Amino acid sequence: MEHYADVDAWLADTPRWQEAAVPLRALLLDCGLEETVKWGKPCYAAAGANIAIVQPFKDFLALMFFKGVLLEAPAAHPEVLQEQGANTHAARRVCVTSAAEVEALADTLRDLVAQAVRVEEEGVPLPERPELELVAELQDRLDADPELAAAFSELTPGRQREYHLHISGARRAETRQKRVEKLVPRIRAGKGLRDR
Repeated sequence: MEHYADVDAWLADTPRWQEAAVPLRALLLDCGLEETVKWGKPCYAAAGANIAIVQPFKDFLALMFFKGVLLEAPAAHPEVLQEQGANTHAARRVCVTSAAEVEALADTLRDLVAQAVRVEEEGVPLPERPELELVAELQDRLDADPELAAAFSELTPGRQREYHLHISGARRAETRQKRVEKLVPRIRAGKGLRDR
């Protein structure tokens, strides 16, 4: 992950999406959001709470709202808020490819930002995430080893989910089993998949 001193440095290093990012940035700042760089990308907050982050992808530039599931897309653009993927719980994103798209969506984006700020101010809770049903190979290993199961239960829900997704991402049962065995020491050490 790149480390940028500020959003200007990020923009200078992201020429593909500058055309869309510059007016998007101006709009977000005009909404009164605080700007910083987090996770190597421009991040926007209100009263210290993360509201949205700008994410460059190959085919589009996304404005990802951290609690987008709580936002309502305006009637003018009901399809504008998109899930990031099947495993996404709360985040929703708006995808753009040009300054013209940012301009066309300006009122919608302002409305979404206002909703996101209001959600934070009011402390609206996220809907409960469905209970995680672990991939069979991981569940079997935990069932066979109470100490490992105890270590796994001490991990944060996000770390547990990350292990599940990594293991279940293998197509073959043999590969899933190998992944489980390889990760046992990390689980016992109380570490997440990407922890050092």
